[in-house]
Amino acid sequence: MLQLLPAIDLLEGRCVRLRQGNYDDSTIFSDDPVEMALRWKEQGADRLHLVDLDGARAGKPVNQEIVSRIVSATGLPCQLGGGIRDEASIRQTLQQTGVDRVIIGTKALREPEWFSQMCHQFPGQLALGLDARNSMVATDGWLEVSHVSALDLARRFVGVPLAAVIYTNIANDGMMQGIDQATLQDFRTLADMGLPVIASGGVTTMADIQALKAIADQQPKLIAVITGRAIYEGTIQVREAVDFLAGRTPGAR
Repeated sequence: MLQLLPAIDLLEGRCVRLRQGNYDDSTIFSDDPVEMALRWKEQGADRLHLVDLDGARAGKPVNQEIVSRIVSATGLPCQLGGGIRDEASIRQTLQQTGVDRVIIGTKALREPEWFSQMCHQFPGQLALGLDARNSMVATDGWLEVSHVSALDLARRFVGVPLAAVIYTNIANDGMMQGIDQATLQDFRTLADMGLPVIASGGVTTMADIQALKAIADQQPKLIAVITGRAIYEGTIQVREAVDFLAGRTPGAR
């Protein structure tokens, strides 16, 4: 079943959303990320997607204390990305925050052999953060765009025991314009490789959720969808989306 993952992006102790990964174009949605996490749990979410934006920019984890509080308060499985770029920070994050998945992006691009080794060392606990602009991988908190094809990078990890590939089209992220057809096709292509895929970027309305579910019904390797700004601005209701993906009548529990 396709799973809905509310996104909580942490910047300077607050819950924010960026447009296209631009730190200069952010919207503050809450001064209390823990309270926000509890709200999404109450509305039916059973996993959270957490991003340490300060860490992504600094190249090292920054918001681990807040992350630990979110995990403890909600009791939900959580995945965390942002600034985790060496074995020590992987181990520290898993052991000290309580998250069950760590997302690696920049370091996986620069040292794919190292990432593959880490996946074998931490089987099922590492996700590949595949962030793309015009299908090319972006790094360093989306501040730089490489010359590496996102799909080509993903192919290097077929058969590796990673938790998931989280594919985000930066051009769509936070723009409230929906998912374009090319990105939907990229999700299919990644899933067809046999990689567990989490869709991200541009999920704006229930029509986007429906389009993703249609793919997941045919290709079960599409396992989850992340949504951020849409749930904060109310164009997607978490409860409605969770019930829809579970095949329940809205409001029925």
